Amino acid sequence: MTETFVKTADGVDIFYKDWGPKDAQPIVFHHGWPLSSDDWDAQMIYFVGKGYRVIAHDRRGHGRSAQVSDGHDMDHYSADVAALTEKLDLRNAIHVGHSTGGGEAAAYVARHGAGRVAKLVMVGAVPPIMLKTENNPGGLPMEVFDGFRSALAANRAQFYLDVPSGPFYGFNRPGAQVSEGAIRNWWRQGMMGSAKAHYEGIKAFSETDFTDDLKAIDVPTLVMHGDDDQIVPIDDSAKLAVKLLKNGTLKVYEGYSHGMLTVNADVLNADMLAFFKA
Repeated sequence: MTETFVKTADGVDIFYKDWGPKDAQPIVFHHGWPLSSDDWDAQMIYFVGKGYRVIAHDRRGHGRSAQVSDGHDMDHYSADVAALTEKLDLRNAIHVGHSTGGGEAAAYVARHGAGRVAKLVMVGAVPPIMLKTENNPGGLPMEVFDGFRSALAANRAQFYLDVPSGPFYGFNRPGAQVSEGAIRNWWRQGMMGSAKAHYEGIKAFSETDFTDDLKAIDVPTLVMHGDDDQIVPIDDSAKLAVKLLKNGTLKVYEGYSHGMLTVNADVLNADMLAFFKA
């Protein structure tokens, strides 16, 4: 197993993991905000065990990647992925993105993935656009994201406990099976990253309009979303995104949270495997 770095065009060191046979079909995982490649542990272990080559990176300013001052926007995020896929010369790759990473994966496939991508999976993903605008009346108002920024600036450590303890994994729902380990691991990943990158990343995940990216994607795309996602509400994300995709399929998970990749990994992994093999 190799753990190493790729240097981007603007000189940023991006950390990545690359496990499994180099001649196997690659799966590239794109993590959510404000986490790291470690958020894909349950998928990396599962799919490397199924014979795939699994690759996951820490977005710039996140995890073990360089805590640079600039470039915390979707243009840079997708270009950073392009630098990684070119270094590793990945072909026939499957890209899987969660939340903000779903936007990053869509942007990469649309803008840089020609000839390199076989399939795309978006899980609890932010596209087409989260922010409420004239063209997106069902979006979340700017006050929500300003609240994120205020909470992060005031006490990031507490904010990064509150999010996973409550809405992210649905642990605020009656009868929820709360995992203290999942909460602590979310906090650990978040606190590894740069406060500036995370602060500016809120704009990237909430205000980027992925409509043109989604329209440009022609590979088979699976859109997976929980109907109890309290972070990225399904009606203004997955249900709209699938209509813009040329070859998209929507799979809705009843009662599942935004963090279903972790707390429902067994179900999601099996469904992804079926899509990969189809």
